[in-house]
Amino acid sequence: MSTPPQRPSARLMWRHPAHLLALGLGSGLSPVAPGTVGTLWGWASFLVLQHWIGSGLQADLVWGAVLVLGWVIGCWACARTARSLGVADPGSVVWDEIWAFWLILWIISPVDWRGQLLAFVAFRFFDAAKPGPVAWADGLFKHRRDGLIGWTQGLGIMLDDLVAALCTLIVLALAVALRQGGVGVAWLS
Repeated sequence: MSTPPQRPSARLMWRHPAHLLALGLGSGLSPVAPGTVGTLWGWASFLVLQHWIGSGLQADLVWGAVLVLGWVIGCWACARTARSLGVADPGSVVWDEIWAFWLILWIISPVDWRGQLLAFVAFRFFDAAKPGPVAWADGLFKHRRDGLIGWTQGLGIMLDDLVAALCTLIVLALAVALRQGGVGVAWLS
C-alpha cells in the first residue's frame, strides 16, 4: 500500500536523517524552483568543502570517496524520502542536484567563478529541460503501476541528474575545445 502524497515540510525533514539529506538541509523546501535552490546550495557547499579538503591527489581521493558514498547514500535517502512523501520523484528532493553539481565542479576544477557559473547554467538547463538522454534516464525508473515506491525510484531520481551532469561536462569540454581553437571563453581554459 502506498502512502498518500504529502507536502514536504521542515517537520518531515527533521524526522529522519535520510529526509535531511534528500531535502538538501532544507534547500529543497524552497517554494520556488527547489532544484535551482538545491543546485545553488550544492555550489556553495562545494566551495566550503573544497576549501576544507584542499587540492591535490589526496583531495581527489577524498572527493572520489565523498561522491561514491554520496551516490549510494543518496539513492537510499531519495527513495526513503520519496516513499515518505508518497511521490515517486518529488521536486523537493534535491540531493540529486547537489551531488551532480559537486561531480561537475570537482571534474572542472580549478576553474574561476565564470566557468562555475557556466556550469551552473548548463546543468540547470539539462536538469530542467531534460533533452534527449536526460529524458531517457528520467523515464527509466518511473513510478510502478502497483503504486509502491522502492529503491528503484531513488536510483531513478539520482540517474537523470548524473546524465544531466555528463551532458553539462560535454558542453563545457566543447567550449574549451572551441576556446583552444581560437573561439570563445578564455575563463574555461
